[in-house]
Amino acid sequence: MSIRVLIVDDQALVRGGLAMVLRVHNDIEVVAEAGTGVEAIEQARRHRPDVILMDIRMPVMDGLEATSRILAEADWDTRVLILTTFDPDEYVYQALRAGASAFVLKDIPAEQLADAVRAVADGGALLAPSITRRLIGRFTERRAVGSAASRRVERLTERERDVVVAVARGSSNSEIAGQLFIGPATVKSHVSSILTKLGLRDRAQIVVFAYESGLVEAGDHDIGQ
Repeated sequence: MSIRVLIVDDQALVRGGLAMVLRVHNDIEVVAEAGTGVEAIEQARRHRPDVILMDIRMPVMDGLEATSRILAEADWDTRVLILTTFDPDEYVYQALRAGASAFVLKDIPAEQLADAVRAVADGGALLAPSITRRLIGRFTERRAVGSAASRRVERLTERERDVVVAVARGSSNSEIAGQLFIGPATVKSHVSSILTKLGLRDRAQIVVFAYESGLVEAGDHDIGQ
């Protein structure tokens, strides 16, 4: 079964280029395009895509609001992949908090775009460590840890907290298994338990929670290149 994709960007040339890149892959089907957040909601309702490539800055309604509305009302499994420029901004951070699963740079190599779509469709979170550090670090270092976030941490076991920290630092399941001396299947089980206990959507929101709760602080660990 092919991955159904909705492309949202206010520039027709960008939409067309993304569509052309994806359509060469037999396992990916571009079902619709949209130029505003309002159109994105309409097309999402109509076509029920598996993955939505979402630009942030658009007229009428931006991608942040569209992401929030689509994910709030969707009664099917859909995931949002944010398209952004080189300099991540707070809009992207807020989109991740709203439930977006990933973000990629608009200058991503063509051959990597399809892989990004597949990863997100498969339930993964595409968060390049070097970009994540700048993004999360910039907008969490000035945020005070709230009591609500602290209480949610108490729902986790000590091992689950270790997993949250490792996920936030960009480690894959196999890397976490090696770090904690447990099996990959056990890591997967811990991640599933963390998502359930904290009411989170995916690994992307685990990263955000780790910083907002104070389990990880910006700059306390060097990740990426």
